[in-house]
Amino acid sequence: MKKIIGIGNALTDVLVKVDDDKILAELNLPKGSMQLIGEPQLPAIRQAMSQMTISKATGGSAGNSMLALANLGAKPGFIGKIGNDETGNFYASNAAAKGIVPTLVQSTLPSGIAHTFITPDGERTFATFLGAAGSMEADDLKTDMFEGYDYLYIEGYLVQNHTLILHAIQLAKEKGLKVCIDLASYNIVAAEHDFFEELLTKYIDIVFANKEEAIAYTGKQPDEALEQLAKTCEIAIVKLGEKGSSVMYKGEKTFVGCSKINVVDTTGAGDFYAGGFMYGVLQGWSMERCAKAGTLLAGHVIQTVGTALPETEWEEIRTVVKNL
Repeated sequence: MKKIIGIGNALTDVLVKVDDDKILAELNLPKGSMQLIGEPQLPAIRQAMSQMTISKATGGSAGNSMLALANLGAKPGFIGKIGNDETGNFYASNAAAKGIVPTLVQSTLPSGIAHTFITPDGERTFATFLGAAGSMEADDLKTDMFEGYDYLYIEGYLVQNHTLILHAIQLAKEKGLKVCIDLASYNIVAAEHDFFEELLTKYIDIVFANKEEAIAYTGKQPDEALEQLAKTCEIAIVKLGEKGSSVMYKGEKTFVGCSKINVVDTTGAGDFYAGGFMYGVLQGWSMERCAKAGTLLAGHVIQTVGTALPETEWEEIRTVVKNL
């Protein structure tokens, strides 16, 4: 099997289920959004969460994808930045325990945390404190970090640091890696459109986008957006939510649908899809089988709170994946 390493924000997910939208309004968090917060906002959020039952997990977009790959047995790597604190220690030890090979740069800043509020309809709202995670710079990256891998997976949330992304791609390409990117969020795609265009036309081999991101990037509806993405990338994937996903590779379009599922929490759905899909790519599977693996993982993770599935469920998933 080929090998993959991800790079992204090393965030610890702290999740709570809330009864309604009231707490979101009180904290000035638009429902369904991902809001970046600073240290001054942390006390109010911590106070609100102190009255609730929380769960913690290794998170971040690329981190979630590597977690999914690790649980399938792929032994992925992950590059990120953490603080010298309890949260950073949790991130490092939990990632390693799950089968991820962590390459974590140390920072003097506090470790990053993604506070996640989950409403009864399964929608999640993020209040993300990047801290150390957001301080990763090009100089933190070394050539040997990419040694022994075949693919680099980049989370789109990093693209606001152009120098970091371009240096990571340069080092990866020097080592012969192919580069994958997930577009992360439609608002980031809109804000960074020109830079995404530079990346996709010059460097990216595999691109993941959900429907909204694909529309934001191309200005076209999903089918036409997929075709446009595939003109510059070897493999293009557009995720269509409850309808499934479409893939284009070598001019051939593949659609894989999905069955109706009771949604508990959509956290990590796209990340797990990418993890399942890339597991298939590492194995050399057909695009249909890759998409089915991604759909399977996404379907499982949205039926639980957060991304920490029990080992018994992973055993079931691994069995099904082998027989797709």
